Amino acid sequence: MPSMTDYRIIVVGTDDSSLAEPTVARAAWLAKREDADLVIVCAYSALSRRDEAKNVATAGGDVRIDEVLGRAAASEAMSRAVAVASEEGATVAAALLLEGEPAAALIKTAKERGAELLVIGARHDRSLTERLLGTVATEVTKRATCDVLIVRPTAS
Repeated sequence: MPSMTDYRIIVVGTDDSSLAEPTVARAAWLAKREDADLVIVCAYSALSRRDEAKNVATAGGDVRIDEVLGRAAASEAMSRAVAVASEEGATVAAALLLEGEPAAALIKTAKERGAELLVIGARHDRSLTERLLGTVATEVTKRATCDVLIVRPTAS
């Protein structure tokens, strides 16, 4: 039987979705209990200043899925995530805003930081677009070289 190791570094992804808070809370809870450092990542797509000001996604005009649109939105999502992690008593070692595709940013950060666990949220329902293009959770589980914990929404 292979030996088990403690989680020393846990990477968690956050965004502006309704699943972000429970995902960060779960990762922070684990980090606290494992005495691990928590690294929070929010990947975003850059927008022009004009587009960021009006954020076309709020009008339903942007088809990018699983993405935070603009650095300002990413910064707000990160502030909420750090607050949630702090409430759980976790040690936040880093809060990273990274421009780019979410799955790639999470996997790269986990590798660079030597993380043993990557925590992400995933919805149960998937649209046709998500089925065709894939999701962050699908990409992360395929490509991660460390353990992956997927946090699901609670049943309503």
